[in-house]
Amino acid sequence: MMNFVVKTLANAGALAVAVWLLDKITLTGDSTGSKVLTLIIVALLFGLVNFLVKPVVKVLTFPLFILTLGLITLVVNALMLLLTSWLAGKLDVSFHVEGFWTAVLGGLIISVVSWALNVVLPDKD
Repeated sequence: MMNFVVKTLANAGALAVAVWLLDKITLTGDSTGSKVLTLIIVALLFGLVNFLVKPVVKVLTFPLFILTLGLITLVVNALMLLLTSWLAGKLDVSFHVEGFWTAVLGGLIISVVSWALNVVLPDKD
């Protein structure tokens, strides 16, 4: 359970960095508390998408992983971020990613920051 909380907080922190760095990834809210709650909800959505959809996409695109020596991962991460943005819009969560190339850069930022936070944060069960 603690591992789930740590990974969710790391995703929320990584999403916050992407929102801060990129103008076309938007997170709206009235107060800091509502923005933090929105980030946690988006982090849960992002984790759910990565848990359920990403493995299926990786299996279906396995030949492309081999052909591009893994660079297709950037595209898959961008698509997962766009799917999260779409789901957030359907659930009336104020998070939006505008455009594919913004999603590619955002996915790269989220991957690097999430990795760094997972290295720093404890991962005990």
